[in-house]
Amino acid sequence: MQSKESELNTTPKNTISFRLWGRYAMFTDPVTRIGGEKCSYHVPTYEAIKGVIKSIYWKPTLVWYVDKVRVIRQIRTQTKGTKPLVWGGGNSLAIYTFLHEVEYQVQAHFEWNIHRPELAKDRIDGKHFSIATRMLEKGGRQDIFLGTRDCQAYVEPCEFGEGNSEYDSLDELGFGLMFHGFDYPDETGIEELHARFSHITMKQGIIDFPRPERFDGSDPTCVKRFVRKMTAKEFEPEKSLMSVDLEESRL
Repeated sequence: MQSKESELNTTPKNTISFRLWGRYAMFTDPVTRIGGEKCSYHVPTYEAIKGVIKSIYWKPTLVWYVDKVRVIRQIRTQTKGTKPLVWGGGNSLAIYTFLHEVEYQVQAHFEWNIHRPELAKDRIDGKHFSIATRMLEKGGRQDIFLGTRDCQAYVEPCEFGEGNSEYDSLDELGFGLMFHGFDYPDETGIEELHARFSHITMKQGIIDFPRPERFDGSDPTCVKRFVRKMTAKEFEPEKSLMSVDLEESRL
């Protein structure tokens, strides 16, 4: 584990860390979501964790970056028969393989969304960070899920690296090529949707996720694929978006 001093020197500004846990989790890629049978990855995806953080606090003014995830409990799976809804009505029988009794520590930070110049006046990091920490202490602004709505989860503030992990003594464990996340137009400035895939490795229980900028073709371990054309949603300050000043005053 890193020393306290070195960790402080490498921690980005506006960083939050929290404990994330739940009874079940389902982390899948876009391909397996299409079929009736689903099998979870053994560790969370970048996009799934980002979704958790956005449920804690999010505004289009900022972009959340997942720095690292620490796996606390031993990785276990459980297979269950489910009856998902069928398009057009009714149900079908399917087998889902979930992760069971999961717990993680997450460290993440936010940066300004430079592709939203119309929201420049809303870039007051102290107030955004204050609201984010308050929402984290309350367990999130919206319901927390682990990959899918069927998997309820919970969050609370913690110090990243505290306590023991089942994998503290494990030097390295590779999970191969995994779905990383999506490049949305409002975060890239390009009217296209791309899917990112990367080779994920856990070292002493910690997964350091590559930043989305690394998926520019220069790193062979980070792959990006075009999905479809897509336009960003528009926000109007004070009309469709409450300012951070007003939002903080109402807390």
